[in-house]
Amino acid sequence: MRIFSHTCSNTEIVCALDAGDWLVGVDADSDYPPAIVDALPKPGRDLDLDTGAVAALKPDLVLTSLTVPGHERIVDELQALGLRTLTLDPQSLDDVYASIVDIADAIGLSSRGSALVTQMRERMPRVEGRGARPRIAVEWWPKPLIVPARRSWITDMIELAGGCNPWGDIDAKSVTVDDAAHEPQADAVVMSWCGVQESKYRADVVLRREQHRHWPALQQARVHAISEAYMGRPGPRLVHGYDALRAIIDAM
Repeated sequence: MRIFSHTCSNTEIVCALDAGDWLVGVDADSDYPPAIVDALPKPGRDLDLDTGAVAALKPDLVLTSLTVPGHERIVDELQALGLRTLTLDPQSLDDVYASIVDIADAIGLSSRGSALVTQMRERMPRVEGRGARPRIAVEWWPKPLIVPARRSWITDMIELAGGCNPWGDIDAKSVTVDDAAHEPQADAVVMSWCGVQESKYRADVVLRREQHRHWPALQQARVHAISEAYMGRPGPRLVHGYDALRAIIDAM
C-alpha cells in the first residue's frame, strides 16, 4: 500500500504500526522517526500542502486531520483530486486511541492497532489516592498564553498522571488566558510550545509574568519543559509526555 501522511501524529502512528515502508511522502513537519521520514518527499505543511504534488505520488490512501484550523480546505482539495482520504480529529485521549484503530483498520493492520492501544493504556495508568491534585498548566503558546481545555487529550493525560487541568472544565479545545485576577491558578507550569524546539523554551518568559505572580507555580519557580513532540502530537509518543508529567507531579 502507498500512504501519504499529512500531520506528524499520523506519520508516527503508521510507523508505530510497523508500516513505515508504505509511506511515499509526508508533510514537512513530520520528523520522526528520522530513519524513515528524512528521505521521503515533503510537499509542504499544514495549509501550505501542495495537494497536486501529493496526487503525483499516487497514494492509495492519504491520512490527514482537522487538528489545525483550516485543514478542511486541504481535505476538500485532496478529495477533489480523487484521492482516498482518512481524516482524523482527535480531541480526548480516547479519540487518540480510536484514531490509531481507524488508521490500522484502513491499512489492513487491525490487530497491530489494537495491540498498540493496549500498550499505550498500560503505559499510562491512572494515579489515585494522592489527596488534592496539583494544578498543572500546560502552555501551548506563551504570549498570548494559550492552554488546553476540556476537549484536549492533555486534560486526560494530566488527570491520569495525578494532577488536574485548571481550565479542564471549559468546553473548548484550548483557551487564551487573560490577565484577570479571577483566572484559575497553577501549581506547576509545563512549557510545550507548539512549533518551538524544546531547547528554545525559556522559563524566564514564564517567571517574569507580572500578571501571574500570585500563582504558586511562579512563586516556587516550578516551571518545566516537555517537548511538544510528546504533548502536541496525538499519537504513540504521548506516553513520553505522560511519563514527564508523572515525574513533575510525583516531585511536588
